[in-house]
Amino acid sequence: MIERKETNSGGLKKSTDSIANASVFKLAWPIFVQSLLAMLLGYADTLMLSGYDQTAVGAIGNANQILGFLTLAFTVISSASGVVVAQYLGAGQRDKIDRIYTVCVAFNLLLSLVISGIVFLGNDALMTLLHTPAEMMDNARSYMRIVGGFIFTQAVLDTMSRIFQSNGRTVFGMVISLGMNILNVCGNYLFLYGPLKTLGLGASGVAVSTTFSRIMGLCAAFVFFACFIDGHISIRYLKPFPGDILRTLLRLGIPTAGENISYNISQLFVTGFVNTMGIVAINTKIYANILSNFAFLYSLSVAMGTMIIVGHAVGAGNYDFAYKRVNRSMRSALIVSVCIALLNFLISPLSLGLFTSSPEIAEIGSQIVSLGRKVLFIGIFLELGRTSNLVIINSLKASGDVRFPTYLGIIAMWNCTVIGGYILGIVCGFGLIGIWIAMAADEVIRGVVVAIRWKHGTWRGKCVVQNQPQEQDSLPAIPTE
Repeated sequence: MIERKETNSGGLKKSTDSIANASVFKLAWPIFVQSLLAMLLGYADTLMLSGYDQTAVGAIGNANQILGFLTLAFTVISSASGVVVAQYLGAGQRDKIDRIYTVCVAFNLLLSLVISGIVFLGNDALMTLLHTPAEMMDNARSYMRIVGGFIFTQAVLDTMSRIFQSNGRTVFGMVISLGMNILNVCGNYLFLYGPLKTLGLGASGVAVSTTFSRIMGLCAAFVFFACFIDGHISIRYLKPFPGDILRTLLRLGIPTAGENISYNISQLFVTGFVNTMGIVAINTKIYANILSNFAFLYSLSVAMGTMIIVGHAVGAGNYDFAYKRVNRSMRSALIVSVCIALLNFLISPLSLGLFTSSPEIAEIGSQIVSLGRKVLFIGIFLELGRTSNLVIINSLKASGDVRFPTYLGIIAMWNCTVIGGYILGIVCGFGLIGIWIAMAADEVIRGVVVAIRWKHGTWRGKCVVQNQPQEQDSLPAIPTE
């Protein structure tokens, strides 16, 4: 545990109190927009390619499955930095924050450079492990070499985003994501339908556009940090090397990221199952994921906003405030996310039709719409569990209770999603519908378990920073609905 040092910084104390006292909406709405834009950054590639080449759509979907998994290595440090920085700011302590910033950026940069090299040189082996169809290999290979070769830009950008969020500056990530999306869409248009179409780059052109937008986003992140964050990132903070900080971050980060890593590994297996079902199932999964992800964006943003407040409140020793805030956030998130999932199902013939309107794919388009509608219906029940997971698990992590969600995730995901998905989807022959039922069961079971844990208060007392409990009136009472 990092030793506590007292600080007399009244200005800092006032600033951190304002973050703990902030409404979830104030912190969450920029995260909502940022999450939407970040999702659209990847989905813009899929949507713009859907009218260009359906084989390329499947290729990029498979490539992004692998790249998404590899980027989880970076969340080990970045997610831990969010917990540690929020708790230290909540406790009014700054003595090690600059070193924490520097260690996080430096570690993720070095790790991501190694992974970039692995992806660039070994992408064929990675795609083969995923059972990528032969007709998709060329597009998947070119996309992975470019986007994966520059994956270090995403690693550092994610770290900077966590730093902004922990400081209550959630709007910075939103602005950066907006700029990246504009650059990406313009670039995609130039390569697929504009003046650069004659180059015939296709998926490679889309990869260039995505990579360029991330480089520009990273540059903007460092500018925002230098201008608006009370802190520094410098190599001088690595001399002597702060091994105690790295050990603390790894001790928190490995189990914190473990639940996400387990989820994405299970999804790699699911993708492998679906890849044996033909192009209709493959593309339906991609499109259904795109549409269903909109349903949990509100829950995700509320979860992240609540996580910031919980981190500051726990750092200040006010556990009762954190408990009430999470309960209130979960109620609102459940109502809204399930309503969005229901609406998503009702308009699915129209929304799925956006991806399948091209005359060249009319034959499989109707099959995709029919299958996708059934999957999105199951998604309504899936959101009930996923919303509880997002809000409560992120709050558990913010409080320092990082191991239980990982153990629970590993057990539930592999038994329900992987084994259950294989039995229902492959053995019983229910195909993609069987796999979606298994994923819904996974989310619901975990949602119930973490809700019970939060109510019992096992997470109390796991704070990283040693502190003295504050008076009960140090933070405002949670207003009624």
